[in-house]
Amino acid sequence: MTTKRNRTKQTQSLQERLHASAEKARELARRMPAGKERELLLRRAKQNEVTSNLTDWLSAPGFTRRRV
Repeated sequence: MTTKRNRTKQTQSLQERLHASAEKARELARRMPAGKERELLLRRAKQNEVTSNLTDWLSAPGFTRRRV
């Protein structure tokens, strides 16, 4: 028997969700003392920001993908 996949319609764009996640991680990191957990939160925030910027860049009108 196969299980049905849980599919949900996203109400926000990927960039908006990544930005919100980065802000949330930064806010949590601000309230934490210095340490490994704080650094991991800041790293996650930076990765989400970079991913959002990269997604914007790839979807820019002037961007053309080269096929190799």
